Amino acid sequence: MDLAPYIDHTLLKPDAKQSQIDQLCQEAIQYHFCSVCIQPYWVGYCAKKLRGTGVKVCTVVGFPLGANDPKSKAYETRQAIEDGAHEIDMVINIGAMKSGNIKMVEDDLRAIKRACRQTTITKAIIETFLLTDDEKVIACQLAKKIGYNFVKTSTGFAGGGATVHDVALMRRTVGPKMGIKAAGGIHNFEEAKAMIAAGATRLGTSSGVKIVNG
Repeated sequence: MDLAPYIDHTLLKPDAKQSQIDQLCQEAIQYHFCSVCIQPYWVGYCAKKLRGTGVKVCTVVGFPLGANDPKSKAYETRQAIEDGAHEIDMVINIGAMKSGNIKMVEDDLRAIKRACRQTTITKAIIETFLLTDDEKVIACQLAKKIGYNFVKTSTGFAGGGATVHDVALMRRTVGPKMGIKAAGGIHNFEEAKAMIAAGATRLGTSSGVKIVNG
């Protein structure tokens, strides 16, 4: 099973150096990963390095807490796309979701969606570790309703990470066509394969090379 096309090759550590970003891009080219997923600061740099290679540039918005004002998130989104991002992984307003303020969560999701181009791939990070199953279902339903391309499990910064249970729940909620990105804590081939079997269509991981090498 060729897992490389599923993988967003990820480096989101705050202390990531340029040499590490260079290595990330080179590995993505070598192994034909779907994208590199990096902090917004690196988008322009990676876009230049990856131009013409087929590897997309993915970045994060409202990361990792999701608590930014929607206008701030929308500005961050527009700037990232202008810099060369093809895919936007945004963190929903988790505090609003936990408070039952569903309208705020929906407005937040819509603000980022409106800031994207028609060709931009959008992913809503719902941070499953912090939500109840009922809240996960609501978050997935909102993202689908608004037209996001993917729902994503985790930032990797809030504890926990992707689980087979959560991916399967998300798949049951959004149906067969919407994308699901499992991210956080996927370290090896067997874990990656289990996420895909549960319904994931994309994997966010910093262990991409290890996964594809078996």
